[in-house]
Amino acid sequence: MAEKILILDFGSQYTQLIARAVREANVYCEIVPFHKKIEFDDSLKGIILSGSPFSVNDANAPVVDVRDLNAHVPVLGICYGAQLTAKQFGGSVANSSKREYGRALLHKEHDDILLNEVTELSQVWMSHADTILELPQGFDVLATTENIPYAAFKRSEYAFPLYCLQFHPEVYHSIEGKKILKNFLVHVCHCAQDWTAAHFISETVERLKKQIGKRKVIMALSGGVDSTVAATLINKAIGKRLFGVFVDNGVLRKNEFEEVLETYKKIGLNVKGVDAKKTFYKKLKNKTDPEEKRKTIGKLFIKIFQKEAEKIEGIGLLGQGTIYPDVIESVSVHGPSQTIKSHHNVGGLPKKMHLELVEPLRFLFKDEVRRIGHELGIHDEMLQRHPFPGPGLAIRILGEVNEERVQLLQKADHLFIQGLKDHLLYATVWQAGAILLPVKSVGVMGDERTYEFTVALRAVTSVDGMTADWAHLPYDFLANISNEIINNVKGINRVVYDISSKPPATIEWE
Repeated sequence: MAEKILILDFGSQYTQLIARAVREANVYCEIVPFHKKIEFDDSLKGIILSGSPFSVNDANAPVVDVRDLNAHVPVLGICYGAQLTAKQFGGSVANSSKREYGRALLHKEHDDILLNEVTELSQVWMSHADTILELPQGFDVLATTENIPYAAFKRSEYAFPLYCLQFHPEVYHSIEGKKILKNFLVHVCHCAQDWTAAHFISETVERLKKQIGKRKVIMALSGGVDSTVAATLINKAIGKRLFGVFVDNGVLRKNEFEEVLETYKKIGLNVKGVDAKKTFYKKLKNKTDPEEKRKTIGKLFIKIFQKEAEKIEGIGLLGQGTIYPDVIESVSVHGPSQTIKSHHNVGGLPKKMHLELVEPLRFLFKDEVRRIGHELGIHDEMLQRHPFPGPGLAIRILGEVNEERVQLLQKADHLFIQGLKDHLLYATVWQAGAILLPVKSVGVMGDERTYEFTVALRAVTSVDGMTADWAHLPYDFLANISNEIINNVKGINRVVYDISSKPPATIEWE
């Protein structure tokens, strides 16, 4: 039985980062809601308690019995998890007079396996409103910071080790945080670190064979990394019983429909292309609200997809390339995390079609998906493609979407993306694209006065899309691309560059 770590989610914005850090150590983990009943078997090697937006003293604060968990396996409490532990074992936790947020330096009070090879005064990241005033009896302090007397502590004697951290080791700003988490996994939980891309593929293909049996699977493909890797995995399990459908919704990138179909042919996937541009333009007429545009595209896509599915006899399952960031931003499935916006590729489709879901990538992050794809032998040109939203250019055209505006944006976007590739900048960026603004401004071309649209260029760096920083592209490159767009795309006379990060902004404008 494969070993695993459970991460109990109390609604922290950082929970998925804990999972990423665990998997980077080649240990399989699952994120589960804090209230889910846990089955303690030989595969479960340890439990990590996440942070939370709640205070442990709130009347509706999420609660688990830490003592009971620790009677079965080693436990690591992070931030809220540490404060909950302290409170349940008889310590004192109160709301701090000021929010403890930002960088701090960790001073080691005692040598311990959890802090093995962590340097003295290593930078860590604090983010909490509660603070522990007094440790429970039987707990020892392992590390402090200038303002936190109990930055790291443990229960000295019990059936299994119990560790707590008041800082967030999973975030980038905790310089040696991943080392601390790895110490917990390897030296405390004794994980074998054998969860690799090859292991995931063999395990997933076997699971897919059992789930699917002799049935047929239909799948909507987008040309993106996620759906391509998911389809390749399903194809590896059932071959030609996977039927792919690639719909041209009129808001794809320039030449994307033809190029993607050719790629699928080379990979050996069974895919049908459906040209539905005119139908989508008709339905999008006069729609300017972002959510309305998303839902219109989603509903029409379902209708067209369902029509294609009805042409194939015996379809029983629906394949999807859903990955974890899609889930976490669309539905509050793991604890009380907040919904940000809807994604038309998550939710809705199965209810309409009454098909069982097949989602081989549901709990993977984008970089993990790429590693799986590489192991499967998918070409890097496909794997390194930037993420592209399900509603396509429709949410990069602010205001009404029509064929003329789509063609304007396709041309500008193509010049931007091709420029990034030509200047070897494409691989340094997580996601990039052009946004057509509903703003016209005065310009001068030759001796003529123009009154044309403005395009905003957006490029961000990120690891998994949950947070992102604007890409610091060279000024010379931006100047060159601006000239290229203005000189070659009639209808655009102004180019601006978006320098906002996520949060507070989102990657897409709509």
